Amino acid sequence: MSRTDFNTLLEAGAHFGHLKRKWNPKMAPYIFMEKNGIHIIDLHKTVLKIDEAAAAIKQIAKSGRRVLFVATKKQAKDIVAEKVAAVGMPYVTERWAGGMLTNFPTIRKAVKKMATIDKMNSDGTFDNFSKREKLQISRQRAKLEKNLGSIADLTRLPAALFVVDVQKEANAVREAKRLSIPVFAMVDTCCDPTDIDYVIPANDDATKSIAVVLEAMCAAIAEGTEERKLEKEKEAQEAEAGADAPVKKEGKPRIKKAVKAAIDAEQAAVAEVVAAVETPFEEPAAEAAVEAVAEAAAVEAAAEEAAAEAVAEAKAE
Repeated sequence: MSRTDFNTLLEAGAHFGHLKRKWNPKMAPYIFMEKNGIHIIDLHKTVLKIDEAAAAIKQIAKSGRRVLFVATKKQAKDIVAEKVAAVGMPYVTERWAGGMLTNFPTIRKAVKKMATIDKMNSDGTFDNFSKREKLQISRQRAKLEKNLGSIADLTRLPAALFVVDVQKEANAVREAKRLSIPVFAMVDTCCDPTDIDYVIPANDDATKSIAVVLEAMCAAIAEGTEERKLEKEKEAQEAEAGADAPVKKEGKPRIKKAVKAAIDAEQAAVAEVVAAVETPFEEPAAEAAVEAVAEAAAVEAAAEEAAAEAVAEAKAE
């Protein structure tokens, strides 16, 4: 089942591209026609590309990895902050800090500085500073929160990048490609899709168009996260059941085999005795019966001895 449909995208205005004079020829495969000097995006291909991207992003979420969403343009900021935060993924809606990926350890230090300031506030250390120092630290904390607050829980490089505007977020795309991080992106008719691993041809300027695509991606992430949770619960239950189950000792099959052999031998000996007794009484027959009884007793004793040896070996193991 598709994540979205043609009519939903049409109503959202996802088919409107840019002016013909601004187009990028590499987007030609995704353009349906030109109307009044504006390129129209083929929404049938958009639906397919959304499904393809959603399937890939779901697997990333299912594996427990993170997807970093980047959208610093005005039309996308609020939508990304709302929808992406709901599924617990990191996002950047303010200025893209240079080196956010390629110089990730330094970014992590800045995030830790923010945590240190919070700790100072909670344990009372902050009260020891002068009024001016408090003001400077508070301003620094606010600036860090604005630029890095949404990636505070990103402890390692993301598994993928989702970009709303390829041209505006060119630095983010460049850093991702340098680190071989796959890039998902909404690509308009004026953009170059060369460096994008999962191209979603759509209007990246209309708020409704951005919302439709983000809803599909966030729904896929939510599904992947839920499946991961269910798998972990199932594994935990299986591990618990395995711990409670009695441990089978080696040697039990051998004991059963020895006991069965003893029983079979005893039954065979009894059958011989019965056959000998039922024959007409003659001295040779009587002697044969006595011999059969003795032989049966010997077989039974041997069988019991074999079973006892098997039990002893099993216990020794």
